[in-house]
Amino acid sequence: ADYLDNGNNKMAIQQADKLLKKHKDLHCAKVLKAIGLQRTGKQDEAYTLAQEVAALEPTDDNSLQALTILYREMHRPELVTKLYEAAVKKVPNSEEYHSHLFMAYARVGEYKKMQQAGMALYKIVPKNPYYFWSVMSLIMQSISAQDENLSKTMFLPLAERMVEKMVKEDKIEAEAEVELYYMILERLEKYKEALDVVRGKLGEKLTSELQSRENKCMAMYKKLCRWPECNALSRRLLLKNSDDWQFYITYFDSVFQLVDESWTPPPEEEHSLEGEVHYSIEQAVKFIEERITEESKNARPLRGPYLAKLELIRRLRCRGCNDEYKLGDPEELMFQYFKKFGDKPCCFTDLKVFVDLLPSSQYAKFISQLLEVIPLSAAAENEIALPADIKALQQHLCVVQLSRLLGLYHAMDKKEKLTVVRELMLRYRHGLEFGKSCLKTELQFSDYYCLLAVHLLLDLWLEGEEAAVWQCLTLLEEGLSHSPSNAQFKLLLIRIYCRLGAFEPVAELYSSLDAKHIQHDTIGYLLTRYAESLGHYTAASQSCNFALRFFHSNQKDTSEYIIQAYKYGAFEKIPEFIAFRNRLNSSLHFAQVRTERMLLDLLLEANISTSLEESIKSMSLSPEEDDIPWQDLRDNRDLTVLFNWDPKDRDISEEHRKLSLEEETMWLRIRSLTLRLVSGLPTLSHNIQPKNSEKTAENGVSSKIDTIRSLLQQLEAAVDSGKKFLEQKIQYPVLGPPPTRMAGFFSNGSCQCQTSLFYLVSDIYELDTNGLEDSAEIQETIGNSFKSLVERLTDLFNKCKGDLIEVGDGTLKTHPNLLENLVFFVETISIALWVSSYCDSVLRPFKSNLQKKKKKKKESSVAMPPVFTHFLDYITELQTLTSNVIDHIKGLEIILTALKLEELSLKDTLLLQEEKKFTKTVQGKVQSSYHHSIQEIGELLKKRLDTIKKLKI
Repeated sequence: ADYLDNGNNKMAIQQADKLLKKHKDLHCAKVLKAIGLQRTGKQDEAYTLAQEVAALEPTDDNSLQALTILYREMHRPELVTKLYEAAVKKVPNSEEYHSHLFMAYARVGEYKKMQQAGMALYKIVPKNPYYFWSVMSLIMQSISAQDENLSKTMFLPLAERMVEKMVKEDKIEAEAEVELYYMILERLEKYKEALDVVRGKLGEKLTSELQSRENKCMAMYKKLCRWPECNALSRRLLLKNSDDWQFYITYFDSVFQLVDESWTPPPEEEHSLEGEVHYSIEQAVKFIEERITEESKNARPLRGPYLAKLELIRRLRCRGCNDEYKLGDPEELMFQYFKKFGDKPCCFTDLKVFVDLLPSSQYAKFISQLLEVIPLSAAAENEIALPADIKALQQHLCVVQLSRLLGLYHAMDKKEKLTVVRELMLRYRHGLEFGKSCLKTELQFSDYYCLLAVHLLLDLWLEGEEAAVWQCLTLLEEGLSHSPSNAQFKLLLIRIYCRLGAFEPVAELYSSLDAKHIQHDTIGYLLTRYAESLGHYTAASQSCNFALRFFHSNQKDTSEYIIQAYKYGAFEKIPEFIAFRNRLNSSLHFAQVRTERMLLDLLLEANISTSLEESIKSMSLSPEEDDIPWQDLRDNRDLTVLFNWDPKDRDISEEHRKLSLEEETMWLRIRSLTLRLVSGLPTLSHNIQPKNSEKTAENGVSSKIDTIRSLLQQLEAAVDSGKKFLEQKIQYPVLGPPPTRMAGFFSNGSCQCQTSLFYLVSDIYELDTNGLEDSAEIQETIGNSFKSLVERLTDLFNKCKGDLIEVGDGTLKTHPNLLENLVFFVETISIALWVSSYCDSVLRPFKSNLQKKKKKKKESSVAMPPVFTHFLDYITELQTLTSNVIDHIKGLEIILTALKLEELSLKDTLLLQEEKKFTKTVQGKVQSSYHHSIQEIGELLKKRLDTIKKLKI
């Protein structure tokens, strides 16, 4: 066992063998040997050994634990349940084995058996947790039941009765048990009963979370629309803590509900269960004013009351009755707020919510009013006034962010924008003085100046100013050198490098972000969208593996979390874990990465290192199966991961999100159908006797062609809806979701090429079934298809021509679309070769039959059917075309190597000396990345060329 722990598996196997020589029946040694075998990749031997031991139904602890470890490593948790079922039969009173059995069922989600196992445990050892495990398993049955009715009429009422029994017998001990009771009542929509539980004696046990009891009461009052109670409770909680924002929201919601219902308190008795109720706007205004007065006596200033006043103004404005309550002018209130909290980083996000209260004519005045109160001092007359300490810097930063949010920078012309960029960078560099003592992992105080400068440059770039994008990268790289763990700098660099078509620097940036767990799903798209489409095949493989590893391990991990939740009685977390697992299983990103990963593997391996058939088999792909949950696809991308300070009309909107999801799903459909069509090719190759149609049906091959034809129809439909979608010419914000590769796929002609290749498959199949004799028409059709395919592929190649980096009058312009087109070309020619090798497998037997006939008749004049000539011409042309593309790529490589970018003095002479070195770095990175892409594409094409040469019949 020690050897196994240290990872020395071979030694472990040897030691186990020694032991087994002396003691043949030492079960545990056998299992430890099996673990060693499993870890050295001998799965089958390990499984056989394990089954030998399992068949004996062991009951010693060591064997059982060792087998459990082994089965988990084999990803066969269902075998663990069998083990403990047997052990429990033999040792029926063991608490330990019963609880292991329960947990084994929990791993595989056998809720009904969990319920029984829990009760069996409770009978042996009447401990409360065991009883409630059984109750929770009923709730899980109700959650997983497909039939809503069943869970409302059977599972939940049964769970409720089980808990009621314990309540009646006064056996409820722990908080978790009360939580569980509440959960059942809530799911049964018995809100009044749930409220009584929380308010009653049982509710006193709810102590682990702050205000757990109050929050549950509030939730039930809301469900029951008991606004007087909502109001009184939130009022009471605000008196305790006047900074708790959620209670302000409930307080306002309930006041306005009561006003609308013209509610008045009952004359003699209490206002409500929770005490005094405010039911008029006057009372609300007075209450908020009192909170502010109270706050001013506080030693530590609180933001809540001031923001609550702005929130109340906003709500009154919406109702068209602000002025009569004399709450003051929002502009003045925001100004006062800034004076109080302007040096806190949260000041901007606090005020951002309320800027719509300002009339746009007042924006400039408001900003200059704020600037006047910041202590800045200039060294000389015409120099920029700078802050003397961090507090003043934070205040000034807040104002700059507000200026951007109010659109003041957007309204400037190019020259003004460049002046502001200079000023912001000067402030950024000055602010670095305050952060000299910062650790590597801390951010510099002035980082946002740099980000804002970059955003202004991005505006200029979108307006057609080519040099601006290089300056963006320069400034970001400079920022990153001072603040190496600033995620915003990295994310923005990733986006801009990808837009320029340079993937190489991105992989490094992304891995330095050190994305954790769920982030592989929420921000992974930034990486996986570009790796392959920019020709970095190796990096693409790695980034796909990275993402897939997370999704696959999530399956395993979640069941561990669920088990821990049972052990510690955190019942309300269990449905959350299940929901989390489902959310990841139906993640759009997961489906995309899976599909692209398989296409990529075929591209890099099929018919190069292994045959197409073997590649498809190893991925267990089949054209009939569609494993994507189209109905439940979840878009888990975080599209707001990049900070921005844009006004609403320029920011990413709900509409953008919806359209982006629609586009991603369409593109996924096209890719997934392409993959399935390719996976159908090997199923067609077989030796059938021509004209013998009964045979064909028996072989099941005719149904295979039907599958392919049906997939082809679906592909046509998907392409049509894709084209319709693109007609809308959607422009996402530059920091919003990146568009898919769909537009390029259509415009460069890859789409038409790939579709016609699959139609060709159908024709060749026809030829195969009908034979060569009377198939002149089909042969003609096939010949024409070959011709038009070569023309289309040549067109596609023409769209790959041109310089990747264009240098002219002091500017650099990149053409990443040429790279993307080349990548599509490689993919399309690969599909062409897979189809050609199917064609080859059909024509070869025909040819050898003809040659046999020739020998028999001893005639030299057996006419060759035209299809052979068509095919040979086609293969020769493919070979020439591919060689031309390879030469073109060599040419690109030579140009890229010879390009001396450092001698290029960029037009914008405003560059400072320190910026020049970063510009050089940036240009070097783009150049090297292009070079790398071109090399990888070239290598892959050479391998494909070798395949073509083998296709001469």
